Amino acid sequence: MPTRTGYKPGVPCWVDLSSTDLSASVAFYEGLFGWRAEFDPHPDAGGYGRFTQAGKLVAGIGPTFREGVPPVWNTYIATDDAESVAERVKEAGGRVRIGPVQVFDEGWTAVFQDPAGASFMIWQPGRHYGAQLVNEPVAHCWNELDCRDVVGAKAFYPAVFGWGSRSATDAAGLEYTEWLADGRPVAGMMPIGDRFPPEVQAQWLVFFAVADCDVIAALAEDHGGRILQRPQDLPAGRYAILADPQGAVFAAITLKPAH
Repeated sequence: MPTRTGYKPGVPCWVDLSSTDLSASVAFYEGLFGWRAEFDPHPDAGGYGRFTQAGKLVAGIGPTFREGVPPVWNTYIATDDAESVAERVKEAGGRVRIGPVQVFDEGWTAVFQDPAGASFMIWQPGRHYGAQLVNEPVAHCWNELDCRDVVGAKAFYPAVFGWGSRSATDAAGLEYTEWLADGRPVAGMMPIGDRFPPEVQAQWLVFFAVADCDVIAALAEDHGGRILQRPQDLPAGRYAILADPQGAVFAAITLKPAH
């Protein structure tokens, strides 16, 4: 369902970009996806804004949390009790970096790290429940944990969110895991393995649906971004991994009809 009016606990509900140059980021994503940016005029909002597509909220944008922190796309997972999630994160061996804190009357959020160092957020809705448009061009469609400790992640995230998991191995011997909420896939997990240098840390990767992955990859380069992994085919569709001019990494995928 592309138009959403709410999210069940345990389902990724929002993504936002932490940027070191808001103006440049806005120009890049407006040029790449055709989004429009709207910034909160409230003096306490800290320069936070939202991207819209066809008048519907699709993603957020704001400055990085502190100087020296690299730009990144953040994944938010819905909850109805931010405080209890924070307690479960600590009990499962993760770290609470920020919060939980209330964001005006919009909702409550917190920033966590799993035991392998991958950062993720939660969102307990108030007035704002998350993205209003998903799973169609040019909106958020998937979130994937890329990590080195798959066994550890399979212990941590079910303890925090109650997720189940379903894994399959492809012809090349690469395992892919789907995270399940109420038996339905809500996110994925891919082992980093030896395909990446040791300095690549565990991270949550945000996917955006696009009409033509090859066109978007070329357009990203034209607008000053980089292609980190050139378009290739997956069972779910054709995808590429890209970086914006500030270095924030994201994926673009042309989904097959069944997905």
